[in-house]
Amino acid sequence: MNQATGAIFCLAYILGLISTAVSWGRYGILGLGIAVAIAMPKLLRKFTKNSVKVTKKRRTRQKENTLEEPLDAREELSLLEMLPRAKWVWAVAGLVAFLASVYFAVRSPQPAIDDISKLIPAGGNTQEVAVTVRGRVVSTPRLTRSGRSQFWLETDLVSEINGGEGGAVVNRPVSGKLYVTVPLLQATGLYADNTIAVVGSLYKPQPPSNPGAFDFQAYLAREGAFVGLKGRQIDWTREKAIADVNRVNSQTAAFLEPSGMQPSKIQAMRQRIVRSQLSQLNVPEGPLISAIALGKQAVDLPYNIRDYFVQAGLAHAIAASGTQVSMVLALVLALTRRFSKQLQFSFGVGALFLLVALTGFEASVCRAALMGFGTLFALVLNRQVKPLGLLLIAATILLLVNPLWIWDLGFQLSFLATLGLIVTTPPLMAKLDWMPPAIASIVVVPIAASLWVLPLLLYVFSVVSPYSILVNIIAAPLLWILSIGGMVSALAGLIFPPAGSVLAQLLDYPAKGLIAIAQYFSQLPGNSVAVGQVSVFQLIALYSLICWVWIGGRRKKEEGRRKKEEGRRKKEEGRKKKGKSRVISLPSFSSAWILPLALVAGISIIVLPAWQVQSSLFQVTLLATSGDPVLVIQDRGKVALINSGDENTVRFTVLPFLQQQGVNSVNFAIATHGHLGLSSGWGKLLQRLPIKTFYDTNAPKQIHRGNNQEFMTAVQSRQGVYFPLETNSTVDLGSTRLQLVNAEIPVVEFLVGNRTWLLVGEMTPEAQKKLVATGTLKPAQVLWWSGKALTAELLGAVGPQVAIASADEIDPETAAQLRQSKTQIFWTGRDGALQWTPAGGFKTTLESEENQTSFL
Repeated sequence: MNQATGAIFCLAYILGLISTAVSWGRYGILGLGIAVAIAMPKLLRKFTKNSVKVTKKRRTRQKENTLEEPLDAREELSLLEMLPRAKWVWAVAGLVAFLASVYFAVRSPQPAIDDISKLIPAGGNTQEVAVTVRGRVVSTPRLTRSGRSQFWLETDLVSEINGGEGGAVVNRPVSGKLYVTVPLLQATGLYADNTIAVVGSLYKPQPPSNPGAFDFQAYLAREGAFVGLKGRQIDWTREKAIADVNRVNSQTAAFLEPSGMQPSKIQAMRQRIVRSQLSQLNVPEGPLISAIALGKQAVDLPYNIRDYFVQAGLAHAIAASGTQVSMVLALVLALTRRFSKQLQFSFGVGALFLLVALTGFEASVCRAALMGFGTLFALVLNRQVKPLGLLLIAATILLLVNPLWIWDLGFQLSFLATLGLIVTTPPLMAKLDWMPPAIASIVVVPIAASLWVLPLLLYVFSVVSPYSILVNIIAAPLLWILSIGGMVSALAGLIFPPAGSVLAQLLDYPAKGLIAIAQYFSQLPGNSVAVGQVSVFQLIALYSLICWVWIGGRRKKEEGRRKKEEGRRKKEEGRKKKGKSRVISLPSFSSAWILPLALVAGISIIVLPAWQVQSSLFQVTLLATSGDPVLVIQDRGKVALINSGDENTVRFTVLPFLQQQGVNSVNFAIATHGHLGLSSGWGKLLQRLPIKTFYDTNAPKQIHRGNNQEFMTAVQSRQGVYFPLETNSTVDLGSTRLQLVNAEIPVVEFLVGNRTWLLVGEMTPEAQKKLVATGTLKPAQVLWWSGKALTAELLGAVGPQVAIASADEIDPETAAQLRQSKTQIFWTGRDGALQWTPAGGFKTTLESEENQTSFL
């Protein structure tokens, strides 16, 4: 089997895994394989006939010339000429792709019969079951944004109480992986491989209830878990755990013995390194150096620092990647250059294994380690390394070990960035040959990597960071200093911790400088631009453009080489046959036009569909939130936001939705719950998006918090206007009209298209009766309220056709009255976010038995 055949089989395997993105992909890839096996050999034979004629002419010219060096036959072969023509090769490739899709299905996690998720009844997604779960910790505890500690637990025993309090305790063996969160202090001193018992409540995660929100349920499924545990306490009593587990062992003989609260050797080495680097440094400089050296899995980097790096386009700096591997490998080879190649290979492989273990077996590090192993193997055999083939082999091996990595974002970004460095860096370096190589590489490397990962980032996050390449160029010197210094201090800290501390202390100012750069660019206006939801077809089109430019550059290079050979030939012939010789090359655009044309096409692929949607869309979205009710009105390019919620609501609900919709500014913002003071989420939102006009129902005389005045100043600093909104005032929000009926409750009336919406705040039955008695309430087609009890008088005065509650549950009596009047009921706890358009009516994000059709 030659190299081309092996590459075809590897690509077929990867393509088979990619086909699992759709339900019919397995059979589609099988049909494609059959079609290719039939058609490809015929196409290649037809191409070969034409290619042979060209080759004969070139051979004839070669014999007639007096060139001392004959043409290299391998250089005459084009890519198509190198492909195998045997039908069996393409048939086997199709079979490999089909088997890859089957292998993916077999390896996909499924709950076992005794999986712990079976404890929650079917359809009980929102129910919580109080239990005590025992098992083995299989990950290092991590700090969450909410200040809790999170780890994964491999379960083996669960205890629950039957019959409520005072009932009998029932122990049952279970299996499965569990996502556990506990109070921070409870997890202090907890390590992987410890056997513990956790007291808490089991819950099943729901699908995302808002468009663009994080799919926690899918995340757990990819990790092989189907339930979570909100823990309250960890049982640290070793004797009790041993007794309980031994009692079960005597019955089932299937449980692990507790391992004690001691770290493993790898964990102890990691802690030794991190502590040596943190001992003489403050937070966040110390954790940043450890994260750069060992990845963010080795240390809890503060979330605000993570956000700075992500928003500035420097997320790769705090993640374990190939940079650490290449530096370690270069250091080992430099230190062992006087030894034999076999010893260099042994030391290099040992260093790679140690680094992979210390960084936590992340996909990007495993990829780099495999490529490093290939480089060492080639060194021993005195063979030349082919980076592109090595990358393909590394991808295939990792996907054979874990096919689920094909949909891991870190795996995808790592391979795309490496592919960009391999194929794009050389031509860019050639264009910048007038610059010193060290400076040229600082400019070229971010461009080459960003070019290949940008389409995928647009598809996943719907956001582009305009400053990312510039930031990476500016930060490159500091990143190199911190990367090299961090690895050296880590090695020194592992051998002699005080030495590692001294070396890490020298990196304090570079770390401060890198943090300052990330913070500055992350807070610049326009640091992130939302492009809207990118479809799969747009993603394919963008990568097709990139490949077209790449192939066009290779053709241009080949054409230049052939022209150079022709010039030498003419010179040595003395131009005796001037005009008769002819260079045969594949047609291509001039290199001066390829890049501008591809750039314009790429921008058009993203911008034109987003512009067309924004200019014609009229949509009202009521987001599913746990606090203030939040409404987004998109009116043909203008956006109105009613309420923001708290900071978590903005971070996890409002901003992801606006990014998915391609919203880069809020035209109108209205805070309807001003009697409680401005919600903390408005400040978070203003950091990311400018607000052009802000209406606050909290009149100036009611402002009782200093941050309200600060927020007014912040709005105005971003060229926005702040207005107090008083009772009975009316505001035009494009084609939508808003009237504040009552500022205290509040009661707000919206005229959206030809429908009247009425927002009613939470109030007592007596207050509702008084409000109805004032005669200020008018009939409305849509009633939007908190889900609490509503009086018959208020419902009679409003007479809604649709009632929407921003709540997990609604009052039963109110629901009965609404059903009696044939009012359609929605609530966000059951239906998720709701979207209304004039043509489509109401549509829910989550499906429910009662609402499976749209209400027009």
